[in-house]
Amino acid sequence: MGVLIMDIVGHLALGFATVFTWSNLLSCLLGVVAGQLIGVLPGIGPAAGIALLLPLTFGGDPIASTIMFAGIYYGAQYGGTMTSVLVNIPGESSTVMTSLDGHQLAKQGRAGAALGIAAIGSFIAGVLGTIGLLLAAPLLARSALAFGPPEYCMLVLLGLAALGLVSGSLIKGLMMGALGLLIATIGVDPQIGSTRFTFDQIWLLDGFEFLMVAVALFGVGEVLASVGRSEPPAQIVTKLRNMYPTRSDWAQSRFAILRGTVVGFLVGVLPGAGATIASFFAYAIEKRVSKTPERFGKGAIEGVAGPEAANNAASAGAMVPMFALGLPGSNSTAIMLGALIMFGLRPGPQLFQTNPELVWGIIASMFVGNLVLLILNLPLAGLSAQLLRVPYKFLYPTILALCIAGVYSQSNSLDDLYAMVAFGALGYFMKRYDYPAAPLVLGLVLEPLLENSLRQSLTLSFGSVDIFVTRPISLAILLLVTAAVLVPTALHLAYVVRTRRAREADVK
Repeated sequence: MGVLIMDIVGHLALGFATVFTWSNLLSCLLGVVAGQLIGVLPGIGPAAGIALLLPLTFGGDPIASTIMFAGIYYGAQYGGTMTSVLVNIPGESSTVMTSLDGHQLAKQGRAGAALGIAAIGSFIAGVLGTIGLLLAAPLLARSALAFGPPEYCMLVLLGLAALGLVSGSLIKGLMMGALGLLIATIGVDPQIGSTRFTFDQIWLLDGFEFLMVAVALFGVGEVLASVGRSEPPAQIVTKLRNMYPTRSDWAQSRFAILRGTVVGFLVGVLPGAGATIASFFAYAIEKRVSKTPERFGKGAIEGVAGPEAANNAASAGAMVPMFALGLPGSNSTAIMLGALIMFGLRPGPQLFQTNPELVWGIIASMFVGNLVLLILNLPLAGLSAQLLRVPYKFLYPTILALCIAGVYSQSNSLDDLYAMVAFGALGYFMKRYDYPAAPLVLGLVLEPLLENSLRQSLTLSFGSVDIFVTRPISLAILLLVTAAVLVPTALHLAYVVRTRRAREADVK
């Protein structure tokens, strides 16, 4: 053990020596600031941001370039929180869960506290996730190999089955999740190339993008629901004492941050799972372990801390399969993997021996970058919250303009804007009749992984479903899926029976 610790300390010393040069420090700073801006602007995302900058780094220093790309990746997780909390527009799928309680806190005049705890939680998760990356990469990389198509299929089903935990109503949550799955099937079949549900409309061949649906349901739907009220919402007044998290906020959030970090890192290690599933599981766990689950969705600070810690820890976790196995853990690490290959490097087990300065330099830069982001975001939390002092008659057009700009910048298509209006109307009716939007969006995001893993599993088993029960990990997750559906249903039926008997007893 002592030899192992000394070996890690020596590698980290090499990493920090690599980072603390002017060129690499500047690359780290540029990366995290660019990532912050990319996260704030809906429609770009870290993968697209890295892809846009990739040609500019051709022929440059691979270490400085990769440090910058890594900074964009985890920096965007910080930036996406701002629009989710302030205007209820999740620019990334990983911040959908943050918007549920973060925006409610903003409505209560506590946007600064929500952004502050998100910054602190993200910093802690980023640092702990980086420590996990350098300590447990070989072990977790081997564990990731145990997950095949059947396990990924069951993992997605577990996420969809647990929708009742985050939506308040199991039936409504599952209905919206199923609707999200159906919407995601529109377009071209990913395996055989045939069209599905396009009705001979060329613009439907690409299907409906996550960004357009999320912006419409959360942003446009929120504006329509607010304008449609008989009385305008009260103006949010942010006070100085509400600008930053209190001791009570920290006491409520500290274990949520730790749980979110563990969940996020473990899910991030699984190639293809990503920060979206991590943040969803973190939110579901926090609501399950809470003594007051009815607060979630109404402004629970833990509902911000857990998912934010999870999506930042998942960023560090996704680096594990990229470095150790040469397998991308997310869209962004897939672009980074391509960048390493462009520089003539071959990610995999030998990378730690052939290019230790690169690997340990990137790991060390993540410590530095997360510290820079904390220093930038804590003062910005209170400043950003002041945006809520803007009167609603000015805020609504700004939100709609942001929605239009984000959707159009992604596709340059008027058809997507028309679709945004239609989904915005759907979001209005969903808010009016209390149907949750998050399960629909998550169903839309998870459908490709579910469909591909299901088809691959049935191909491996020659069409037999026995593959899901003959593999231990798949069977264990399947049992959890069954429990996630049956246990809440049984509890609800028991409650209905008790209530009916109590009414009958009162009548007698």
